[in-house]
Amino acid sequence: MKKTLRTALGVSALCGATLGAGGASSETTVKLMEFSQLDGWSNDDHARAFNAFMETCPDLDDPDWSALCAVAQTQGAQSAKSFFELFFRPVMVEDGKKALFTGYFEPELSGARRPSARYKYPVYRLPAEARRVGKWLSRRDILTSGVMDGRGLEIAWVDDPVELFFLQIQGSGRIRMSDGSVVRVGYGGANGHEYRSIGQELVRRGVYNAHQVSAQVIKNWVKRNPAAGRELLMHNPSYVFFREVNQVRASKGPLGAMNRSVTAMRSIAVDPAYTPLGAPVWVEKDGAESLRRLMIAQDTGSAIKGAQRADIFFGTGDAAGLAAGKLRDPGRMYVLLPIQRAYALLAEDL
Repeated sequence: MKKTLRTALGVSALCGATLGAGGASSETTVKLMEFSQLDGWSNDDHARAFNAFMETCPDLDDPDWSALCAVAQTQGAQSAKSFFELFFRPVMVEDGKKALFTGYFEPELSGARRPSARYKYPVYRLPAEARRVGKWLSRRDILTSGVMDGRGLEIAWVDDPVELFFLQIQGSGRIRMSDGSVVRVGYGGANGHEYRSIGQELVRRGVYNAHQVSAQVIKNWVKRNPAAGRELLMHNPSYVFFREVNQVRASKGPLGAMNRSVTAMRSIAVDPAYTPLGAPVWVEKDGAESLRRLMIAQDTGSAIKGAQRADIFFGTGDAAGLAAGKLRDPGRMYVLLPIQRAYALLAEDL
């Protein structure tokens, strides 16, 4: 059964999400599905998805979700498949845009606690004045005006400005220090400017065709063209600040938008205007290497906008980065909603 939601409030009520000014449009449609219609559902390792779900479900405050989490805590991963099938219903939410899956990862950079000839690019904490305003200085102003100098806002210094730029895009990472220690950093705020893709800018300039662009291609181009590369990075006025993350074990993933660790190949970043954070999401990613897997919506991203848009977390390090950077595939995704919410949609059509 498929219906058109007349207002953004419809999706908000459906998903238990709060919509901002850029939330769902009046053309958003919702279609209730059966688990038998999900391609590959029976072949997945539902226990892995269940464990990822349990990472964040205790933080869900809505009564429908908190009740399900309480049930999950009494069952365990061995009955994961039956748990999802008994208490959830798959729902496809669409907004007229084509589905797109990309990937992200936790980068690992080389750095030091003090600057040197090698380590000269600072990783900054959020300045107090940037916290008080909606939009602060642009990337260019932050890096060239001297406004950050002498304030003790540096968490560390790293040896590569391009890797630092991509650390800001990912929003979290690890810095392996020259003394052998490791500092984990997480998102600490931003300057309020809209993100602009430097990959799209290279395409606009005719340097590459759209299908050629990946994170690694961009990195290589910037490093081959130092002066032009530094200027290219300034094309993106958005600037991300960090904070040290000390409470997460090294064996666990970085913190997502729910302030809990995300899980490699089981966590996705979504647009919370359409997909509630903490919800299970069945992913059917097509492309050269198809993927059919139950994942959990546990993160967000400035470039992740739309009902059928998701960013898959690949893990930590260079190998994860290479795999994530290549991903740009079509497909479809279904949100698993508490069964009471799903059947409420049917009641509205009676």
